[in-house]
Amino acid sequence: MDKQTFWKLIETARADAEPEEVASRAAQLLADRAAAEIAASQQVLWDLLAESYRAPLWAAAYVINGGCSDDGFDYFRGWLLTQGREVFETALADPDSLAAHPAVREAAEQGLELWDESALSIAWTAYEAGTGKELPADSFTISYPALDPSWNFDFDDTDEMAARLPRLSALFDYA
Repeated sequence: MDKQTFWKLIETARADAEPEEVASRAAQLLADRAAAEIAASQQVLWDLLAESYRAPLWAAAYVINGGCSDDGFDYFRGWLLTQGREVFETALADPDSLAAHPAVREAAEQGLELWDESALSIAWTAYEAGTGKELPADSFTISYPALDPSWNFDFDDTDEMAARLPRLSALFDYA
């Protein structure tokens, strides 16, 4: 499996499911594929998680969710994956662009958090459903890049956040 195939899987799941069920639907669709392809999808997913391991995106998640731990950032990126390739890539290029996303706007209005832990286990769930076995531990590796040191500041510094993420800061009244 490659990234393009993975993103097609997510888009199909998005078309078939309610927003909160995209990961589950993706796992169902993936379970119908060959065991090797399911296992390979875990590496693709982890590669995307590593690609999205960026301090500016973490800062955006911090504003959106009213704080963001290490695990919380993983779960936020899981949610971001379920939004599809275009949203994912746009958010990586400009995390402040998330201020225009309907779910982010709804989260601001209703005080909701955006995360999807189940998205991190799409391949695990699919492999077990498709084979009756656990995903082999050697199916993937993950290596996170170093975070950008220019974003090494206290995310509770509202002035700094407003300067770097003005649209999200305004939307969440982060001042």
